[in-house]
Amino acid sequence: MKGAILISIVTMTVLAIIINSVADIKSWGLMTPKVPDKIVAAPDFGLIGHFSLFGAFGETGAITVVLLIFTLILSDFFDAMGTIVGISAEAGLLDEEGQVPNIGRVLFIDGAAAVAGGIGSASSNTAYIESASGVGEGSRTGFSNLITGGLFGLALFLTPLLTIVPLQAAAPALIAVGFLMMTHVKHIDWDRYEIAIPAFLTIAAMPFTYSITDGIGAGFISYVVIKAVLGKAKEVNWLLWGCPRCSWCTSPSTLCSRFWV
Repeated sequence: MKGAILISIVTMTVLAIIINSVADIKSWGLMTPKVPDKIVAAPDFGLIGHFSLFGAFGETGAITVVLLIFTLILSDFFDAMGTIVGISAEAGLLDEEGQVPNIGRVLFIDGAAAVAGGIGSASSNTAYIESASGVGEGSRTGFSNLITGGLFGLALFLTPLLTIVPLQAAAPALIAVGFLMMTHVKHIDWDRYEIAIPAFLTIAAMPFTYSITDGIGAGFISYVVIKAVLGKAKEVNWLLWGCPRCSWCTSPSTLCSRFWV
């Protein structure tokens, strides 16, 4: 049914509002399902442009700044790659070799969006796995993304509506999306341990660490180790020997200890 995910969220939100008005539940979490005093509100763009491009160099050493930049790029890259490949697979857009066509363009736009997010003093703008919900509804082209982006722009003025939707209404939709994503594990060669074990660790680590980057890091490390133990070290690309060590450096606060030890 077209729009099933959105309809389910709206339906559960209405049900939550009714339950809350009757029972006055206090444990909804961050968002309590009740109609706000106002529906439309002007967004605050006061933080746009309030950043210092080279301010970090004055606060710490150049080497530390370079490592911090490297950490952010690495984290953003792995998060983006995991999301892009997963969503493309769900949309049936991968080529015969399982690669994303024109991946360079996709990563360029993702990187440019991350920079734009910094300019706006917002969190990093990057591809999110929740986009799979759009794919599940039939989205396959860039035109649908333009429509979604335009609707997000209009939604800025309807921010108070966000306070109506509790997590209990949105989470089931993401579970359904997760189910759709899991259907692709059938394409993994489970008879080859050097492929199956890293794939399993990647899938298992992501929800426990709440990070696509950490999941990919677990997969990289296990892949390299297993290949080496099996005497197939020459089959491992030289980049993978360095990436596993750095893939865990996702937190600038712990970068130096993880990088140098």
